[in-house]
Amino acid sequence: MTIPFVPPLDDMEYGRVDRVSPLVRRVVAENPSKYSYRGTGTYIVGQGDVAVIDPGPRLDSHRDALRNALAGERVRAILITHCHGDHSPLAAWLREETGAPTYGFGPHGLLGTDDEDDLEPRAGDTEDPADAGPPPGNPVHEEPVDLDFVPDNRLVDGELLAGPGWTFEAVHTPGHTSNHLCFALAEEAALFSGDHVMGWSTTVVTPPDGDMRSYCDSLRKLLDRDVDRTYWPTHGNPIEAPRPFVEAYLDHRLQRERQIVAAVHSGLCSIGGIVANLYAEVRPELHRAASRSVFAHLRKLVEDGEIVVGDGRPTMRATYLPASVGA
Repeated sequence: MTIPFVPPLDDMEYGRVDRVSPLVRRVVAENPSKYSYRGTGTYIVGQGDVAVIDPGPRLDSHRDALRNALAGERVRAILITHCHGDHSPLAAWLREETGAPTYGFGPHGLLGTDDEDDLEPRAGDTEDPADAGPPPGNPVHEEPVDLDFVPDNRLVDGELLAGPGWTFEAVHTPGHTSNHLCFALAEEAALFSGDHVMGWSTTVVTPPDGDMRSYCDSLRKLLDRDVDRTYWPTHGNPIEAPRPFVEAYLDHRLQRERQIVAAVHSGLCSIGGIVANLYAEVRPELHRAASRSVFAHLRKLVEDGEIVVGDGRPTMRATYLPASVGA
C-alpha cells in the first residue's frame, strides 16, 4: 500500500500567523532541514483564552513571532507532544512570559538513566521522505533532545484538559519517543499528531527510547479511534483523510519488517548491509536515520524470535542471523 502523502507546505511565510481552521492558528518556525521539513508549526487554539501546542525551538525569530501572535491573548495551557529539540525548548520562555503551566506525558524517557549517554542528534528524523527536502537555504540544526523539559502537569492517556471553547483529550502514542502525546480537539474532531504521524514523510523510531513495537501499537490505537477527522502534524500540512493514511503508514512498517527478515535470510547480517540494500534509492544523507529505524525493527524481531543476534545483545554493530541458523 502506497502512503498517500499530502501536498508540500509551500504557501507559508515564517513568523506569519495563519488561521488554518475556525479554532486554530499556526506559526511556522524558521528551522527547515532535511529532518524537520519546512519547520516547526506551533499551534494556537482558541480565541482570547488559548492553548499553545509545541512552542518550538529556541529561535529568537520564532519567540518574537509567538509574542506578536499572542498579543492580547491569555495563554492558559502550553501543550507538548514530546521533548525533541524542535518541539519543546521554547516552552520555558513561554511559561515565564505568560505564567501558563506546561502539560505533557513526562520528561524524556531516558532522563536520568544509564542510556542517557546514548542519545544522538535525531530530532524530527525521517525515514523515507516523500518531498525533495526543505526550501533552498542553510538548514537549521536543532538540539537533539530537550532534557530540561519536565511538564508542570503530567497527563495520562485519556485525560481531558479544557478551556473556554476548547477541550483536549491526551492520547498517549509511544514509539517515536516514549513520552509522545497526541492531543485530540473535540470541538473540531481534530488530532494534533506531533511527529507520530506526519503528512510529508514516515517517522523515524530510534532506540533506546524509541520502540518499534510501541510505535506500531500506537498506530493501531489511532485506527481504533473513530472521532478524529483531521490530523495536524507539527511539521507540514494537515492530513484530511487520516484513516487510510494511518493504515498505509502501518502497512509500510509491516512491509519494511518483512523486507528486513528477507534481507537477513539472504545473508545480509549487518545493519549497514541491510540499509544499503533496502534504501538504495533513498538519498545517502538519510541512510543514518534509516539505519536507526532498521535497528528498531531488528530489536522487535529479536524479541519475537524471528531473528537472533550472533554476538551478544542487539546493537547497531551486531551481527543478525535467521532464527533457524542461531538455533
